[in-house]
Amino acid sequence: MTKISTVSIIDDDPITIFGITKMLNALECCESIETYMNGEQAIRAIREQLETQQDIPEVIFLDINMPIMDGWQFLDQFIGLNISRTIRINIVTSSIDPVDRQNWKDYRSRTHHLIEFRNKPITRDEIALITEAVKQS
Repeated sequence: MTKISTVSIIDDDPITIFGITKMLNALECCESIETYMNGEQAIRAIREQLETQQDIPEVIFLDINMPIMDGWQFLDQFIGLNISRTIRINIVTSSIDPVDRQNWKDYRSRTHHLIEFRNKPITRDEIALITEAVKQS
């Protein structure tokens, strides 16, 4: 069975990180799971991976509301990176603010990356669908 090389979880909530990690491990769908407590840590790591020609994440689970650098600020920087491959970015949030949905649509229209919007808590079935789609692409 083909596995996803790397999945990144960018969220300041340890319970969300634990839950997504546990579901990914149960699905045995990826080789490596990276976790970051804010967008700044994540973008720094991804830039370093690009500079050293390491694998970057194929799937990203991204929270919107985080300290230091939030999800929107992360996306601003991420979509500016020279990445030709399509990365699957899953915004996973508890926000019900219509502005966040509009921001998602705006970012989705500005990049070749696949950006989806999901409400917390994300389910095992959703994670299975996301990872299966990536493995088949």
